[in-house]
Amino acid sequence: MPTYITLLNWTDQGVRAYQDTAKRYEAFKSALDKLGVKLLDFHWTVGPYDVVYAMEAPDDETATAASLQLSSLGNVRTTTLRAFDREEMDGIIAKAAA
Repeated sequence: MPTYITLLNWTDQGVRAYQDTAKRYEAFKSALDKLGVKLLDFHWTVGPYDVVYAMEAPDDETATAASLQLSSLGNVRTTTLRAFDREEMDGIIAKAAA
């Protein structure tokens, strides 16, 4: 399955409710499970982003649906990046060289 890295920033609403962030994580993980998305890693961070997580989704549409569901709650804004592992990158390089 394709891998996606998502960078989150809390909105004003999300910061005001920072005490609930662990509960929101559990609800988010449950919502991902329902979409068939596997949460690989999740970290609260210091710096330009408040949270970084990695997920595997069946396709871009499902990954986008997951981000939309999360963002629609009003606590975060997301930036999602498609990530490639070594094997996928080898295939990309082979196609580019052809």
